[in-house]
Amino acid sequence: MEDQLILNEPLMSAAGNDLPSALSAWAAGVTLLTIADDRDDIGTTVSAFMPVSLDPPMVCVSLIAGSYPAEVLSRPSLPAARFALTLLGSSQKLLAGQFAASGRPSARLILDAVPHTRGTDSGALIPLGGLAALECSVARRVPAGDHLLVISAVAGVAYVAEAGDPLIRFRGRYPAS
Repeated sequence: MEDQLILNEPLMSAAGNDLPSALSAWAAGVTLLTIADDRDDIGTTVSAFMPVSLDPPMVCVSLIAGSYPAEVLSRPSLPAARFALTLLGSSQKLLAGQFAASGRPSARLILDAVPHTRGTDSGALIPLGGLAALECSVARRVPAGDHLLVISAVAGVAYVAEAGDPLIRFRGRYPAS
C-alpha cells in the first residue's frame, strides 16, 4: 500500500469548505529552502517542514507542486539532488517575505545584501543569522495532491545558533515576537 492515499469517506465538497482558514490556524516555523541549480541559485520559504528521523537523519518539506523549486527538484532529465534548509529566526521576517514573493529574483540577488555562505555539501546559498541550517540530499519525492513531499537525508549541519527565537507563520502572517 506504499504511496497510496486511502480514503474511508469522500472528501468534503469545495462548497462550504473552510479548510484553508482552518489550516492557517496552525502555527509553523518558517524555513528557507535554497538550491544551487545549474541555471541559477533559487529559493523559497517553506512552513511545511518536519523532522522525520534521527537515525538515519532525515527531514521532509512540502512544496507547491507547480512551483519552480518543486520542478527543479523533480525534473525527469536532471533533477537537483541537494539543497539547504535554513530554520529562520524571528529577525528574518523581511528575508522570508522576499523569498515568498511571486516574481522574486534569484536567491543570489536576494542574499546579496545579507551575510551568507555556500554549503559545502549542497552548494546552495545559506543565509547566516538563522537558528540552524541543514544540507540535504533528496531521498524520495512523493506527489501529494497539489504538493510535492521531498523526503531528504541530512548530509550535514552548516550551523546551529546558540540562542534565538523562531520565525513563526500564523494565519498567513509573521506575528510580532
